[in-house]
Amino acid sequence: MQILVSLSISMLAGLLMSRLAKLLKLPAVTAYLVAGILVGPFLLGALEFDFFGSELNYLGFSPADFGLNGGEKNAALEVISDVALGFIAFAIGNEFRLNELKAIGKQATIIGILQALVTTVVVDVALIALSFAMPDVLTPSMAIILGAIATATAPAATLMVVRQYKAKGKLTDLLLPIVALDDAVGLVVFSVSFGIARGLDSGSVSVVSMLVNPLLEVILSLALGFIMGVLFTYCEKLFHSGSRRMSLSITFVLLTVALSKFHFELGGGVEIGFSSLLVCMMLGTVFCNLCDFSADIMDRADKWTAPLFVIFFVLSGAELRLDILADVAVVIVGVVYIIFRSIGKYFGAYSSAKMTKCEPKIQKYLGITLLPQAGVALGMSAIVLQTMGEQGVLIRNIVLFAVLVYEIFGPVLTKMALTKSGDIKEKTTEGFDRQKFLEEKKNREAAKHHHHK
Repeated sequence: MQILVSLSISMLAGLLMSRLAKLLKLPAVTAYLVAGILVGPFLLGALEFDFFGSELNYLGFSPADFGLNGGEKNAALEVISDVALGFIAFAIGNEFRLNELKAIGKQATIIGILQALVTTVVVDVALIALSFAMPDVLTPSMAIILGAIATATAPAATLMVVRQYKAKGKLTDLLLPIVALDDAVGLVVFSVSFGIARGLDSGSVSVVSMLVNPLLEVILSLALGFIMGVLFTYCEKLFHSGSRRMSLSITFVLLTVALSKFHFELGGGVEIGFSSLLVCMMLGTVFCNLCDFSADIMDRADKWTAPLFVIFFVLSGAELRLDILADVAVVIVGVVYIIFRSIGKYFGAYSSAKMTKCEPKIQKYLGITLLPQAGVALGMSAIVLQTMGEQGVLIRNIVLFAVLVYEIFGPVLTKMALTKSGDIKEKTTEGFDRQKFLEEKKNREAAKHHHHK
């Protein structure tokens, strides 16, 4: 009962906030995140209402819902987040259609890799310099890890802005493949940097943890996604009903997310694991390139997942820790991290876009669209939290602070950049032209009559 009421209140809060956001001309994803903060454990979720009885004594979410105290409720809500991220990655896979990538594939690959590496170097240099000024707070190994986490971009927020405003153009065509590739590059950079950082702390560097494990994870994730994509395409052709095909697509995304959770060790420090984002992205890529009617299935899936994404972003907003703002050290390091990550993303994208001879407007605005950061970065910080003790706690809090800022302002900046580049067309405020409407209707009917004839 507690979970269902909390989810209902959260979804209602997200939808109501989206109405306010529309009046303010803000992206809906920002409204959902703010709604999550409002119903989260530090505001509405902290209030107790005893008249609900022992079964339910608060509205919103308590800290226990988000793993601060653990429990079954946290596991239930994690499933929603995992599934939502799976569908987001699946939808991004749709952007890797081979016939469309012929023109931008080379540019997307070069930009995706270079902007991530430039961001890592810029943040590393800035934070290592800061570690000499604040040695009691920040160490060089922590700076290296934060530099790697800086590579990650939030595909969910970007995709939601693109969909909400129906963005279409050269910048959007280039942006979505880059965001997808960014996660693969970020995963490798993080694994290598994490291995170096742990080696600096222990005095020994493991080649297995630095290179073997991250490369295995990327290769095996793409292989699993390819196999599931081929199987998915074959099964889809067994059905002819649109509703059954959509149901099958949901089934395969859920199954793929589940399979990507497998993790085991082979010995000698070698670990077998998968990235659910990469696996589901590959699932969508293979399906869209092999299946003739994939566009129709994708459109149907988009409608089904709309409420799921509302809940996902409200949950993401509720996970943002407001209490970390009281820690001055976290805020100082966090501000430096945000500033230099933004510089790295912007100039990394600008220089690589110029190198690949992209249009001036793409060079100017691409970096701004790469600023949002959330799920992947939080996942990386969670790994650090589990293995680095007090240092891991500080890194986690710095990333949470950055995510709080980026997730609120990132979608707004993404919308602004896509609008300035011409990929988002602002709706006109002119009144209803009845004569024009009747003429267009007459032309459509005439064209339809000619077609049937």
